[in-house]
Amino acid sequence: MVVINFLNERNEADRRVLELLTEKFSLFSGVFGASDEVLGTIESGVDFEKRILSIYQECRTPEEIDAAFQALQMEMDETIRARLDDTRKQLFEHFDEEVHQRLKLQLEDTKAQLDRFSKRFWSITRFILGKRANFDEPALAFDLEQPPREDISRGRYHLISKSAPRASETEGEERDSFLYRLSHPLGELVIDHAKRADTPPAHIVFDVTHRPARIHVVEALRGQSGYLTLTRLAIDSFEREEHLLFSGFLSDGRPLDPETIEKLFECAAKVQGSNTLSDEVSSRLGLDVERHSKATISRSLEQNSKYFNDARDKLEKWADDLVLASEKALTDTKEQIKALRRQARQSVTLDEQHEIQQKIQKLERAQRRQRQDIFKAEDEIMEKRDRLVESLERRLAQKSSGECLFTIAWSVV
Repeated sequence: MVVINFLNERNEADRRVLELLTEKFSLFSGVFGASDEVLGTIESGVDFEKRILSIYQECRTPEEIDAAFQALQMEMDETIRARLDDTRKQLFEHFDEEVHQRLKLQLEDTKAQLDRFSKRFWSITRFILGKRANFDEPALAFDLEQPPREDISRGRYHLISKSAPRASETEGEERDSFLYRLSHPLGELVIDHAKRADTPPAHIVFDVTHRPARIHVVEALRGQSGYLTLTRLAIDSFEREEHLLFSGFLSDGRPLDPETIEKLFECAAKVQGSNTLSDEVSSRLGLDVERHSKATISRSLEQNSKYFNDARDKLEKWADDLVLASEKALTDTKEQIKALRRQARQSVTLDEQHEIQQKIQKLERAQRRQRQDIFKAEDEIMEKRDRLVESLERRLAQKSSGECLFTIAWSVV
């Protein structure tokens, strides 16, 4: 059902009602991304409809109308914002970070909502450039003071967008600004340095207590410890694939789900000394990695088999269409020859007979060529089919390699 209300903009009361409703909706749009039928959210202590009706009935001058609406707006703002604060508090206390992202909540009033990939890119940047740049966390920007290479410029780099210059920067002294992306030379250098960083076995302590948003699966591990490893699995097959495989278990031997391990790394952590793994732990992790790798390779093979079958089906359909087109052309030529022969039997003059016979001879020569073309097309199709199948089979011959990126002992506090 759609309800349309007509408002008289020259009527002071109508105009203020429109302003109130517009502001009331905007209060909710920043939290949930939509109005979400907020007209029914005001508590009974502020009866919106009755207050509006009272203003229409009792106020006569623009000054009275304006004063009444200002009082109503102050009560509305206080009530709605109190409910928003309560809702926000409950969401932070009882729901995971993924729920916050779906509701478009912005933690700590940041100016932009970062996806998981951008958050990790930002964290790596802070680690690699920690001594070379000054980071402005609220603005998601940093000032690069010591460029790591000559072809990379000093200046202010913005992860999301270029924000206003700092107060200390006068109009003539504003620094160069750059949009910081993975494809930027500095971004590529940061990623390359991170890949080549040394990662010896260590004991890592993850802090889930002081996170602004909850992660229930990690909170369930508070006070516990264990071991984990990250392996990069490369599969050369129909296409080159790379997979990051987490494997791990608790100190009591219970296995740890890979998704839970991944969420561990969304928590703040610190290195608490080096760690030497026992042969028993190394063997258990090795077996887990092997099982995980085999399962991933099996899924890849299944997916590649689907690619193979799809490509073969496309080739078969193309071959059928090509042969059918050639056969149709031959059939059309035969029909034209039959029609001309019927016409020749009905002709009454020699000149007409001669002209028709010439057309028939021309079509018969075309008919012979079309028959030969069909055979050539079939041979060509078979040759292409064999080459494609052979090529697909070579590409489907899987080769895989695994590389251990790091292995750690861990605990959660």
